[in-house]
Amino acid sequence: MTDAVAKAIAQLFTAPLRRVLLKAIGLAILFIIIIGIAMQRLLASLAENGATWAEQTAGVAPHSLWATLAWILSIMAGLGIITGALFLMPAVSAFVGSFFVDEVAEKVELKFYPHEPPGRPLPVFRGLIEGIKIALLALLVYLLALPFLLFFGFGLLILFFGNAYLLGREYFELAAMRFRPPEEAKAMRKANAIYILLAGMIIAAFVSLPFLNLATPVFAMAFMVHIHKKLSGSRGVESIR
Repeated sequence: MTDAVAKAIAQLFTAPLRRVLLKAIGLAILFIIIIGIAMQRLLASLAENGATWAEQTAGVAPHSLWATLAWILSIMAGLGIITGALFLMPAVSAFVGSFFVDEVAEKVELKFYPHEPPGRPLPVFRGLIEGIKIALLALLVYLLALPFLLFFGFGLLILFFGNAYLLGREYFELAAMRFRPPEEAKAMRKANAIYILLAGMIIAAFVSLPFLNLATPVFAMAFMVHIHKKLSGSRGVESIR
């Protein structure tokens, strides 16, 4: 497994995967900015309307006080969105990364397994569904952990192990489905559940690194290609090309 990690990280900095990585990161940042702007405007509007309603209802404080309160609430909403964006990065990058998983897998297979039959690209609709599923599951883990984040790191444990299980499962199946029907890929994942959970813990550790987690889909897919090959009995040899 350490060999798979080393190969995946090393290949991130090679020209073929670096281009994919930059595209995925750029698109993920664009999505986060759009979501952040939309949410900030929505919350600022709600704060302003709420202050106006409170002023009209109470009628006991000057307008400037309610205007200041609305401004403070808008600032707090903006800071909350920035903090939330750090937690949304895995979900957004997972969704965006779904557009590039086959490109990543193809480059890994070409470099390390040049003498083996290449995998079949996932159908576009299937890849999109898997990307949405990974993003929603990552968001669900965050929402489940959120109430526990103040309880001595208990929430962080939920985030870590939840991401380890879900991301390990999903990215392994994406790698396996290039060579196997979905049912067979799932069966293979279940048969190696402990090993894949351990591999998922490495992805979860990667996800926990702010900003670097934007590269999670590219790293995770490259890593799981090696894991699938290992469990399939393949012995990769780097191509001289």
